[in-house]
Amino acid sequence: MKKTNVLVAVCLLLAAVATSCGPKSPFPGYKPTGTGLYYKQIKAGQGEQIKDGDVIKVRLAYYINDSMLYHTDMLPEAAYDMVHESLFQGDLYEGFRMMHVGDSMSFMINADSVFNKQFHAPVIPDFVTPDAFMRWEVTVDQAMTEDEFHAMKEAEAAAAQQASKEAFDAYLAENGIDATPTETGLVYVCTKPGKGPKPTQNQMVKVHYTGKLLDGTVFDSSVDRGEPFEFQLGTHAVIPGWDEGIALMSKGEKGVLYIPSQLAYGARKTGPIPAHSNLIFEVELVDFK
Repeated sequence: MKKTNVLVAVCLLLAAVATSCGPKSPFPGYKPTGTGLYYKQIKAGQGEQIKDGDVIKVRLAYYINDSMLYHTDMLPEAAYDMVHESLFQGDLYEGFRMMHVGDSMSFMINADSVFNKQFHAPVIPDFVTPDAFMRWEVTVDQAMTEDEFHAMKEAEAAAAQQASKEAFDAYLAENGIDATPTETGLVYVCTKPGKGPKPTQNQMVKVHYTGKLLDGTVFDSSVDRGEPFEFQLGTHAVIPGWDEGIALMSKGEKGVLYIPSQLAYGARKTGPIPAHSNLIFEVELVDFK
């Protein structure tokens, strides 16, 4: 055998030995990283590689034994996460850093570590054994800096607030409500005058109400419950539109509060009330003291 052939044979033998000694994957189709993370490329993207500090727009779901525990589709809006230093070897953030924008990948990650070190679960579910793995299906749609993310969210909030204001003004115009707004934008229409003084800051007031969205959907009513609602006026116990509006009424007075979203829950979704909702409250000041 020629010397060259001997060297080639030796190199191939060493390569085979090195490969046989390397980490193997117990999951068909997945490759090991050597840190405990296993990965599989589903779709290759064309965007930039993800790095620490990036805020990524992500779609993901995770499973144990093919049972889905969570999917970002369950959220009311798009999901974002900031990529940072790994919480443990072989975690999701190591997986994120392997990806490019547009990638879809599947990861197998130790479930016990996820619940302990990522979720900080006070109690580990019985189905999570020390050797169990979670399957994560991940797609990265966008990546940006933290400053770019905050600028984007501010622009979205401003646009939503403007749309909410236009909807409020249009509703008042279409329904012939021409009462003069207060300086804050609250509109109050008295439907039955009361008598006597009006409540002042820190007094306890008792109010009957029915709350509606602009489309007429009733989301809450003390009238239906048959019991007035009590709160301390001017202490931020209720939304600003209530603190301001109830102070305009006398005992026994009935009226309607047309509350722009910035005096209601603003950008927060609250129960059945969507974010940036303008609200209507039919109210009666039952008593105060």
